[in-house]
Amino acid sequence: MSSRLFFLLSGEHPTLPQAELRAILEAEGFSYEVQGELSQLVSLSCHVACAQAVARRAAMTRACCLEVFSCEADEGEILRSCREAPLPDLLKPGATFRVRVRRVRGSSRSLSTLRLEKELGAIIFKRVKGLKVDLASPELDFLGVLTDGRFFFGLKLCEVAPRGFVDRRPSRRPFFHPTAMMPKLARCMVNLTRARAGELFLDPFCGTGSILIEAALIGCQVVGLDIDKRMCFGCLLNARFLSLEPAGVAVADALRPPVRKADRVATDPPYGRSATTAGRSVKGLFEGFLPELPELLPRGHMACVAAPSELCISDMALDAGLKPVEAYFFFVHDALTRELAVLAVP
Repeated sequence: MSSRLFFLLSGEHPTLPQAELRAILEAEGFSYEVQGELSQLVSLSCHVACAQAVARRAAMTRACCLEVFSCEADEGEILRSCREAPLPDLLKPGATFRVRVRRVRGSSRSLSTLRLEKELGAIIFKRVKGLKVDLASPELDFLGVLTDGRFFFGLKLCEVAPRGFVDRRPSRRPFFHPTAMMPKLARCMVNLTRARAGELFLDPFCGTGSILIEAALIGCQVVGLDIDKRMCFGCLLNARFLSLEPAGVAVADALRPPVRKADRVATDPPYGRSATTAGRSVKGLFEGFLPELPELLPRGHMACVAAPSELCISDMALDAGLKPVEAYFFFVHDALTRELAVLAVP
């Protein structure tokens, strides 16, 4: 049975968090219907069990809430809606609770978040006899979100802790290279492939292992290839440092991969700036690699490939017999804007 939920997203990219959320729901087999998309918030109808799947996998989602009500960002309207909205059955006398209100990107500055927390808490306390306030570790955690002139209020089902991603930063792993991808972006790429636990996941340019580590952490069997044996050693070292054991890490040319079948592929090939392209041009590297994907992946399965934006990799994918599904651009530094292309085997 579907329920009305809303997800508070991170603000590090305008569209990637929403795309990652949809990809996770599809990978985990949840049917959903989007009710609305606002700045850093997605409202949708889905089974409540999806919250735990998102919490386990997401890099760019902050929290999932069972929606109690939504309305215009007007104090009178907010308080009236709270008095009239049906409260969740989870609210039992004797339970502890708290109310927190978040403001997204300066939305509705005329409203005081502290005042709303106090007033909403008082209404809930009055409506459900026997509740107890606990601001530190409540059993029931209510969250209100002000965004784009709207207010969403719900009971938090899960929260995504960022600490794990911080602890896995490349600088904290035993083998470091300046080209290593940050864990959150690596996890996002894994999720965009719609990978599932137990599937064989391949990174043909594995480098220090950032993408493979994130795929292994959601339960995939992972295989990495790299033409540089030092990188292969570092990838294995980093994985074992996190108590992960890849199915295989091999010194190999991604244009002639020894692995002939995989369920999902995500990769960040070298751009020739700080990592070697083994004497090939960057364009030649991608032109040689992309035609391998239809041979590696089953029909309908997806790969996520990062590339310099000037390559127009989505166009190159068409020539390689692939179907571009999604593309996202993000700034890295003055000399590099990346394109993340999600490509399907038709």
